[in-house]
Amino acid sequence: MSTFVDTSAFYALLDRDDTFHEAAKAVWRRLIEQDETLATSNYVLLESAALAQNRLGIQAVKAFHEDILPVVHPEWINASTHLNAISALLTAARRNLSLVDCTSFEVMRRLGIHRVFTFDEHFRDQGFQILNNER
Repeated sequence: MSTFVDTSAFYALLDRDDTFHEAAKAVWRRLIEQDETLATSNYVLLESAALAQNRLGIQAVKAFHEDILPVVHPEWINASTHLNAISALLTAARRNLSLVDCTSFEVMRRLGIHRVFTFDEHFRDQGFQILNNER
């Protein structure tokens, strides 16, 4: 089975002071031990790297790329997926829903992925199963 990994999970893994750090480590360990296929998008990678660099510094970006990403399969966003995500974002008209979230929903639906490692409730709102050790 495949699991999509969201920015909130990546960030919680990197930041020892994050509220969800321990839960993220436990889920990550379980996913790796179960040899789970882990997917994400290049938009999530960009968002995660920018967030880590801004909040934690360049060493966090290095750790992200060297220690976490080697086991994750990125899905590269094409023009069609991007336009569908923009349409979904504009239709939703919600300030706290991001283009990256909408793109992730599109990718997950296209790939038939139903589970997501995240701490972002927007995924549950879209009908996806959240893995985060909190539920």
